[in-house]
Amino acid sequence: MSELTFVDARRRLEAKDRSLRDKRTSLVEAAALVKDGDHVAIGGCLYSRTPMAVLRELLRQRRGRLTLSRNLMCYEGELFMVAGATQELVTSWMGIGLPWGLSRVLREFVEGGRARMEEWSHLAMGLRYRAGAMGVPFLPTLSMLGSDLRKTAAAKTMVCPFTGAQLCLVPALFPDVAVVHVHRADRFGNAQIDGYPHMDADLASAASTVILTTEEIVDTDEIRRTADRTAIPFFAVDAVVEVPYGAFPHECYGLYEADLDHIGAYARRVGSEGVEAVRGYLQDYVYGPETFDAYLALFGPSRLDRARQAARELTR
Repeated sequence: MSELTFVDARRRLEAKDRSLRDKRTSLVEAAALVKDGDHVAIGGCLYSRTPMAVLRELLRQRRGRLTLSRNLMCYEGELFMVAGATQELVTSWMGIGLPWGLSRVLREFVEGGRARMEEWSHLAMGLRYRAGAMGVPFLPTLSMLGSDLRKTAAAKTMVCPFTGAQLCLVPALFPDVAVVHVHRADRFGNAQIDGYPHMDADLASAASTVILTTEEIVDTDEIRRTADRTAIPFFAVDAVVEVPYGAFPHECYGLYEADLDHIGAYARRVGSEGVEAVRGYLQDYVYGPETFDAYLALFGPSRLDRARQAARELTR
């Protein structure tokens, strides 16, 4: 979709259905809320709480012309580029993690003119989502003032009317859709996140449509007993899907750790085979298994159990 003006984005959010209703649905139905050309903001950070189940379903439904944004993007960006689902990425960094370096696939696609990356600082990405959540057109920051990023991104500068200092202004980001994975939610969409929440609450408030996948759907009374832990309120949410291990092989704090052996094997294969390795991974882990349960079966119960045990050891 074309970029919305600030006024249009505000009006779209104001028209959102915020009623208290049962929002439970399937992965297939939730992914159908995403349309070709949408801007999709991805929750979590790097390989923490990546909403892998719904991202996988978007790929299976062959979405196209998507713009993807995320604070730190992991190899899901590679999957979407190679699948032909996106040519536009908005992020502060893309790769798997420091041991594996930056994304070779991203470099190949951008340098070859097959994709475009709009780069911001990590703080600027957060402020863009925060401005969208607040319903304001921009937020001021000192971030990027000393960086060439300011020259390549759509940031502007102004003189502070109170101090006379120069400020960088970053524009609000209003995604069409936010996809977020959480620890627990009720049927209405009240969602709780254990550990670091990243930028997910702001994504949910800024986006027109919010898809939640959750490790478990719990009774609303359980949410109320620890209401202070509710990061995303029901009125921001449009669909709730119960998907245990919905971030795997990425981690979900306290429940299961990332499968670094699997991630490392993927990175080594890409390092030796390039884009063909990504195509092979798509066939093996996205297009091949018809359901998310079938996808998890590729890892096997013992591998899932090891990931869960590792998370328990870290949080004792």
